[in-house]
Amino acid sequence: MIELYHASMSTCAQKVRMTLAEKQLDWDSKLLDLRASDQHQPDYLKLNPNGVVPTLVDDGQVVIESTVICEYLDDAYPDPALKPEAPLARATMRQWTKRLDEVLHFYTGVLSGSIAFRYQHLARPANELKAYIANIPDPKRRARQREQIERGMDAPQFADAVGVFDSFLTDLEEQLAQTRWMAGESFSLAEIGYTPYLIRLDELQLWAWMDKRPHISNLYERIKSRPSFAAAYLDWRNDAFCALMAEKGSEAWPKIQEILRQ
Repeated sequence: MIELYHASMSTCAQKVRMTLAEKQLDWDSKLLDLRASDQHQPDYLKLNPNGVVPTLVDDGQVVIESTVICEYLDDAYPDPALKPEAPLARATMRQWTKRLDEVLHFYTGVLSGSIAFRYQHLARPANELKAYIANIPDPKRRARQREQIERGMDAPQFADAVGVFDSFLTDLEEQLAQTRWMAGESFSLAEIGYTPYLIRLDELQLWAWMDKRPHISNLYERIKSRPSFAAAYLDWRNDAFCALMAEKGSEAWPKIQEILRQ
């Protein structure tokens, strides 16, 4: 039996759900409320000491870290294959997922947290907010969370996030001008990895970033047409979260344009 500890709007959970859907695997949902700090509870921390989602449990064996989980699922359940067969294409796929893990994921938290989710936290009683931040196990993540809640788009890392995203989108557009998919001619874990981050830009009403990037828009439409898109995202979509992101994201675009002009 496969069990997945996940959260509805988590980007990392979305890509694991997409992998499970592409594999047509049955799984048991263990849905966590991140705003209620379910991920920081002692029983969950025994499974995942990092206090994040998702966590996969397959016949009692625990696997953490979303990219590792996706690769595990492709190895353990190899049909259909989600890694390219050719070694060079497979290396290209891993270069993309490495960039996601090492750079883009962090700045996605900065972007969406500074623009929208800070308002959810600011609505908490002060003592509750203080306790929530204090319970974040990773000190770097704790400091980032505090700063983006307090300062929003004026936090220094926000401008960095805009630059990181703009560079990523430029590189992705160039890649897709040469190949149908991110790692060649087949859909792979690269698309699965990045789909939640394209979704996030869409949710934040920042798709104007693609005005001169038609290949990315085309990629996104092809991904949305796959049945796994609904299973990964639409079936778990939180309308209240999306409404907040749409409202605050529309307000954020002029600030992002200003940063891009600098």
